[in-house]
Amino acid sequence: MVAHLVRLKLTLLRNGLRRSVWQVLGLVVAALYGLSVLAGVVVGVVALGVVDAPLRADLLVVVGSLVVLGWWVVPLVAFGVDATLDPRRFVTFGVPRRDLLVGLTLAGLIGIPGIVTTLGALSTPLAWWRDPLAALAALVGAVLAVLACTVGARATTTVLAPVLGRRRVREVVAAVAVLPVVLLGPIMQGLTQATSGVGGLGPVARVLAWTPLGAPWALAPAVVAADWGGLALRLAIAVATVALALVAWSWALDRTLTNPVSEGGDSRSRGLGWFARLPATRTGAVAARAATYWVRDPRYAVAVLVAPVLPLVLVASSPGSQIVLIAGPVAAFTVGWSISADVAYDGTAFWSHVASPLRGVADRWGRVVVAGVIGLVMMVVVVLGTVWYADRWDALPALLGAGLGLLLTALGGASVVSAMVVYPVQLPGENPFGTKQGASAAAFTSQFAGFTLVGLLAAPVAVLALLSVVQQSAVLGWVALVVGPVLGAAVLVGGVRWGGSLLERRGPELLQRMRSFT
Repeated sequence: MVAHLVRLKLTLLRNGLRRSVWQVLGLVVAALYGLSVLAGVVVGVVALGVVDAPLRADLLVVVGSLVVLGWWVVPLVAFGVDATLDPRRFVTFGVPRRDLLVGLTLAGLIGIPGIVTTLGALSTPLAWWRDPLAALAALVGAVLAVLACTVGARATTTVLAPVLGRRRVREVVAAVAVLPVVLLGPIMQGLTQATSGVGGLGPVARVLAWTPLGAPWALAPAVVAADWGGLALRLAIAVATVALALVAWSWALDRTLTNPVSEGGDSRSRGLGWFARLPATRTGAVAARAATYWVRDPRYAVAVLVAPVLPLVLVASSPGSQIVLIAGPVAAFTVGWSISADVAYDGTAFWSHVASPLRGVADRWGRVVVAGVIGLVMMVVVVLGTVWYADRWDALPALLGAGLGLLLTALGGASVVSAMVVYPVQLPGENPFGTKQGASAAAFTSQFAGFTLVGLLAAPVAVLALLSVVQQSAVLGWVALVVGPVLGAAVLVGGVRWGGSLLERRGPELLQRMRSFT
């Protein structure tokens, strides 16, 4: 049964790649990136073999602990775990629980992150090639670490899924949980300063070595130090971590299969909301629906949080630096580009757009208006705040011009991309920790291509604004304030018309693709 589950995962992945050439291209790009990361890891591990044993141990324990922590935490706030083999699909087949857990664990390693993590962990014995016994201990620790990664990720996501499956809780968590990810730079900078260089990793590594995160990576250092008691205790911690994660995962899986998550609660009518406030036109109807998404859908939380959080990140990363001035234009771009997945977020509900006499241009404008208003307000507030903080009021025209140009250009580019490419996304009410099959490759490819195109189109106003700020040129600043809106408006109008035309021609095809995702 375990082998059957693994073969099923491979078959599903192979069939998924046959759906679109974009998924194949995305997988190739992701694989090349993974190979480059793996090559760097292997080279680094081999290089550690010639450094002092204490420094080698500290680096391996700290970096390894971050890898395990990433597997446990990142799925909660980013892309989730691979839900290709959803355990709920096996309820009626009577699969033994042990076989199901083992099969899902091995299947979870089939993918770029799993393969890179596994091979990278299995390369750590190369750092201890001078001591065969330590290399053997490192191999055992690597296996335990990989199991801790994949089983721990499944355990955390399955245990917390019912809680975060509730819409209100999900909205709060989406707003709060993304903050550590956004603030990762300042956090890492603070940790680096606190440890005062590589030598300062020693105290951190010694603490991590006795935790579930670092115990598997600390087996080899214990062998080198002939600390047999410490070796036994760390081995026990590593084994217990995997065992407890399996127990937690099994318990949560039982709960999920026997008592599926439901939203529940009262459904009191509170009027038509945005549909009563906006004009009763085709564009107004689309805008009302989009406004409802922005208010109630946690999938838009990241774009909304960028505006207030980004200046704080830049200030914490570079105190006193004027790099904070880019926060406004970057926030504008982020909000504008956020609608690049709007059609995919609609899911099969997009049928109402296809079946109704709705012109593609009206659909595009309805989505653009809402995101544009939100982005404009955020951009102006952030620009005013950053120029006040940096005391660079002379840069205000340039930053406003760059912000408007990036916002309008991003909206135009997103209007085209969302009408060209759809990929599987989590639907409202679904497990927020899951990742649909084939989503990563298509999303990465479309987002990268769109980012590049929008960046090229917005380059003129960005360069003008940069030169104005650096050279403190008022003339260039006012030129940027004129060029930005004009260039951005041209791209926006062209993008809306092109995207609307694509939507009218490819609407049924996009709907068919999204139906195939369900």
